[in-house]
Amino acid sequence: MNGDSLVRPEWSRVRLAYFLSAPASFLILLIYVLPILAVFMISFTDYSLVYDGFSFVGLDNYKQMFTDRHFLTALQNTLIYAAIFIPGAFVLPLVLAIAIQRRRRFRSILEVLYFMPVTSTLTAMTLVWRALLDSNQGAINNLLVGLGFGKVNWLGDGDVVLISIAMVSVWGVIGFNMVLFLAGLTAIPKNLYEAASIDGADHPLDRFFQVTWPLLAPTALFVSVNTLVTAFKLFDTVAVLTRGGPDRASEVYLYLAYLEGFENFNMAYACALSLVFLTVLFLVAWLQTRLGDRRRTHA
Repeated sequence: MNGDSLVRPEWSRVRLAYFLSAPASFLILLIYVLPILAVFMISFTDYSLVYDGFSFVGLDNYKQMFTDRHFLTALQNTLIYAAIFIPGAFVLPLVLAIAIQRRRRFRSILEVLYFMPVTSTLTAMTLVWRALLDSNQGAINNLLVGLGFGKVNWLGDGDVVLISIAMVSVWGVIGFNMVLFLAGLTAIPKNLYEAASIDGADHPLDRFFQVTWPLLAPTALFVSVNTLVTAFKLFDTVAVLTRGGPDRASEVYLYLAYLEGFENFNMAYACALSLVFLTVLFLVAWLQTRLGDRRRTHA
């Protein structure tokens, strides 16, 4: 048997692999890669939806960000929102997952109940939340009044509106993250807990930090990166609940890009904002993944 007869089957498998992956590769190129390239090129022009022509302006759109007070406000609002949303969307699902995993009765019912917000249409549920958070007739304020507290202007007070949006967002993602943590907890062998008990780790906190958390690290890393991305791509909740108000107190980064592109018709500046957002988000997620991998390697 010569070398050519061995190479031909291998080359046939390679060609078959390329042939089978070609449709998916073409769709990825068409849906993701080409639009990103278009956004990149438009960001260096003065293209607008109300004018036919456009010209090359270099880095003017990127320089405008540093002098645009609306950009700085939107960036600040996004960071404040993320600081509220990320801990809640990570810690609460983890606590719920640990509590549900230990239950034998009604576990399936609880899993379904907590996961229901994920299956709901976020825009429709946001409308429900807007009714619940109404400053005059909302059920939440009526409950506060019944408990002896005063009413809170959840969506009309600039100091409270980001907390309200973060609360709605945590409600929407808590079931998904809980299921991910449950999958990670289920994969941990029970004999490790028995061995830890023999070594003296009888307290639930000792068992958590010595067994659960180290073995849950890969799942926790995935949940943290996914939660980070979800925090920074906030748009629809703001668009339905507040539209950036009051007085731009809830205007986050992506909503500003939407306003610049589709209300102010400044598409080139909106493309620059989107590209910076995509780049920063990619770098932060990459850095978080690298740090998580390094931490697992040292552990």
